[in-house]
Amino acid sequence: METIQHIIVDNTLKRIGEAQFSDYLCHAYCHEGYCTFERNGQAFRFEAGDCLIIVRRGDLVMNLEESPDFRVDVIYVTQKFIELSTPQSNYGMRGQLFLFQNPIMKLKPEQQKICRLNFDAVKRRLRQTDHHFRHDALMNAVECMIIDFFDFHSKLYPADKITSQQYQLMEEFMAMLERGDFRQNRDIGYYADKLCVTSKYLSEVCKKVSGLPAAFWITRYTSLDISRLLRERLRVGDRRSGFRYSFTDISDMFGFSSLSHFSRYVQTNLGAKPSDFRE
Repeated sequence: METIQHIIVDNTLKRIGEAQFSDYLCHAYCHEGYCTFERNGQAFRFEAGDCLIIVRRGDLVMNLEESPDFRVDVIYVTQKFIELSTPQSNYGMRGQLFLFQNPIMKLKPEQQKICRLNFDAVKRRLRQTDHHFRHDALMNAVECMIIDFFDFHSKLYPADKITSQQYQLMEEFMAMLERGDFRQNRDIGYYADKLCVTSKYLSEVCKKVSGLPAAFWITRYTSLDISRLLRERLRVGDRRSGFRYSFTDISDMFGFSSLSHFSRYVQTNLGAKPSDFRE
């Protein structure tokens, strides 16, 4: 595993959920074989010729299994370095929202070739420790990689033109969810008021930019966080021991009026009782 301040190159996905990668975005290209995993409650198969991008929360990748012949290139890049390297385009928001739901792009042969060249370029620049402008060269290599990801995505999943103002509104809405506002605020009106728009307009913009209404994103963030907290265990040394939070703790975190209300929400939106997550 090769390392620089903002970039890590690896040849396995098994470390994706480790704490050292919490501030990194994961980019992977599969050369041979396949791996399977679950994320956001969905099952995925990542196989030869596919590109994988985990844009946030690698710790939500669960039950990852690699085939014996699985061969992969993995490049982790910090959010800060991505922001410096990202081209001046608002396309990234739509791609990021799509990848939250489906982190795999099934590339065509020519796209596979371009992806391999981009990964090789980043690795080559990473090894050039005597290059006087190594940081700038790496930024350039990462920017080329991102531009091609944008191109792959726009060709594989074309969409109608969306204004920069709509992207900005969606970005601000998602930023509120990212910081955890959903824990105490699950009503669209709260977000609409903060963003100085109507609830109807916010939902329409979310549907146009991401393909899904605002209510979906609020519920999705809430459900994923509750699912994670229900499963989270205390750690004693190297052994897991008990669960970190009681049902009452989690219910209070999210401002539910009662345990029965919390239980109904979990059953409705996660399809199981809270106790089912601990069996």
